[in-house]
Amino acid sequence: MDFFYSIVSFFATGGVFMYPILIVFAFGVAVAVERFITLTQVTHKNQAVWEKVQPLLDGGEFDEARDMTSEDESTISQVLNMGLSLQGTVRRREDIEIAMEESMMEIVPRLEKRTPYVALASSIATLLGLLGTIMGLIQAFTAVANANPAEKADLLSASISVAMNTTAFGLMVAIPLLVVHAVLSSKTGDIVDSLEMATVKALNVFSRRARTAVAA
Repeated sequence: MDFFYSIVSFFATGGVFMYPILIVFAFGVAVAVERFITLTQVTHKNQAVWEKVQPLLDGGEFDEARDMTSEDESTISQVLNMGLSLQGTVRRREDIEIAMEESMMEIVPRLEKRTPYVALASSIATLLGLLGTIMGLIQAFTAVANANPAEKADLLSASISVAMNTTAFGLMVAIPLLVVHAVLSSKTGDIVDSLEMATVKALNVFSRRARTAVAA
């Protein structure tokens, strides 16, 4: 209970800027949770689809792979289906590659959507903490100017201690949000890398099948 009361006291003595920092923290956490759940679901769906589609591609069963990806809404299905829809009708690898890259360009912004808001919340929390401290120091020096000379030192030290609470709270909010933003960016990067890997493997299969057909 003492720990709980110390937290309440810390928050209460920090001043009005503690509340906007808390709101920013709640906003950042909400966005981070939504993005983490979404990216985790995308990762699992892509892995499940790739485990099913890869054997079909390696076996040259393009019609089955095309049907499977056209009925699935995962990001990897969207990319692969773009290539599979052109496989057999377009001879040049570059044409299929451009079409799949175009699909990637539509998907990547959706994966990165709202993630920058977590870093923005981190920056805003830091700035609000500093602003709260500066405003608190201004109030402290104003109050000390009219105080009894014998009490000035004690009053100033106490006021500065209270004013620094906002900076401390801002950093306590900003640092975890910054770490979470790095984690989300890493997860997004892993998904994009997996899509690029699947694209290259599919293109290589298409090229091998095309060379085999020409040789035959």
